[in-house]
Amino acid sequence: TSPVKRGLFVLENILGTPPPPPPPNIPDLEEAKKNFTDREPKISEMLAAHRTNPLCSSCHERMDPLGLAFENFNAMGSFRAEEAKQPIDPSGKLATGESFKDVRELKHILANERRVDFYRCLTEKLMTYALGRGLDYHDTEAVDTIVDSLVKNEGRMSALLTGLIDSAPLQKQRTTISAIST
Repeated sequence: TSPVKRGLFVLENILGTPPPPPPPNIPDLEEAKKNFTDREPKISEMLAAHRTNPLCSSCHERMDPLGLAFENFNAMGSFRAEEAKQPIDPSGKLATGESFKDVRELKHILANERRVDFYRCLTEKLMTYALGRGLDYHDTEAVDTIVDSLVKNEGRMSALLTGLIDSAPLQKQRTTISAIST
């Protein structure tokens, strides 16, 4: 149920723009709780206090809005309107500048304005799986071609799969055949 983990998941698996690993000796989020002596803080308030640390803010400014957009949903996926007896504010702003007021607007932004980022991320992940190796600079042209095809074909899965099957990295992949000894 961590907004940070949710935001990281969206960055890595939807947008394909993971943040760098955290630097060593970063204070725990629970440290930010000390700033609130009069009441139980919402997770969004603790994250805001955590972002005041310059080492933390560069990554958390990208992750937190994405993760907090889903804060209305508890661990079981049920909708909730309050946390710590306070209303939940799922609004945010992406690092690319788009603002949203709730998860529906975020979904709209991801499905429209950030659609090409999703196509690229999906293509790279599927190609990595199909090749059984990480991608390198030789694969960039194939990925670009598949993404262009996805854009032209409105994201149809058939365009992705056909593009992958027809791609040079998959067609020209070398395999080692080991001899079977009897």
